[in-house]
Amino acid sequence: MLSNKTGSNYGRHIYHLKKFRFIGLIFLSLLLITASILVIFQLSNSVKNERREILQIWNEGNYELVYEISQKALLDYPMDYFLLTIHGFSAYQLGISQINNQNMLKFINECIFSLRKAIIQKESAKDGRVYYVLGKAYSYKGNEYADLAVKYLEIADKLLYNASDIPEYLGLSYAAYGDYRKSVISFTNAFVPGAPPSDNLLLSIARSYIAMEEYNTAFSYLQHCVEISADSRSIDISRLMLAEIYKINGDYENAETQYLSIIRNSGENAEVRFQLGELYNQKGETTRARSEWRTAYRLDPSHARARVRLNI
Repeated sequence: MLSNKTGSNYGRHIYHLKKFRFIGLIFLSLLLITASILVIFQLSNSVKNERREILQIWNEGNYELVYEISQKALLDYPMDYFLLTIHGFSAYQLGISQINNQNMLKFINECIFSLRKAIIQKESAKDGRVYYVLGKAYSYKGNEYADLAVKYLEIADKLLYNASDIPEYLGLSYAAYGDYRKSVISFTNAFVPGAPPSDNLLLSIARSYIAMEEYNTAFSYLQHCVEISADSRSIDISRLMLAEIYKINGDYENAETQYLSIIRNSGENAEVRFQLGELYNQKGETTRARSEWRTAYRLDPSHARARVRLNI
């Protein structure tokens, strides 16, 4: 009897012990869940605050600081879409501001690396900004990357990203790998109704038409640049190209007029003197030609083609 009672008390004791342990585990679990939620909430707030800080610095134009902060943050969150894009954008801005080409490519390559990581994520599906900056970044790497510049700029355009210079960059990229017809179409789309076209746009269109041997159309764009440009360098480039068209058409007199106009308006120029020599040589006036080549060499002793003509 005593044995049965003792066993019954022991059983109740075990039962209550288990009950208290179970309640304790539930309480501990709830405590851990609550703590986790608080930690996550705090981390979430911390991340949001950090992003607000980065965006504020970006809006202030301090791209170097944005670059440094995002670079450090990516060590902890290497696939975070916001950090990848803002780091890529800041690297691009730093890249195009560099004077040294090697430094420029360093930042441009980092921009491309960061944005290429960003576009593999679903957030990029409708984010035309990423493709726009990525396309422009590839255009800075040279003609051999023109196809990639076109690829990403076209995606940005299809996503209806509103950037007015997309047609101009597309035109330059098409021209870089020889698709001059598409280049001209893109450049034409870059015209803003009611606004005068830029010198670069007029010259770029003219170059594409010259490459397609459509000289009359190229001529009209170059002549327009001479008439409206306030930049003497753009006018000189236009006159050099006009002179080349005149030479192709056998109009040596007007070609000479263009070269002499450059010298009269902008001063002596080794390349112009060399081209005058070429013009006179085509006309069979070898003495005048050699005189111009010597002048070109005197103005610029490193002028390779003048040295070749003079056997120096």
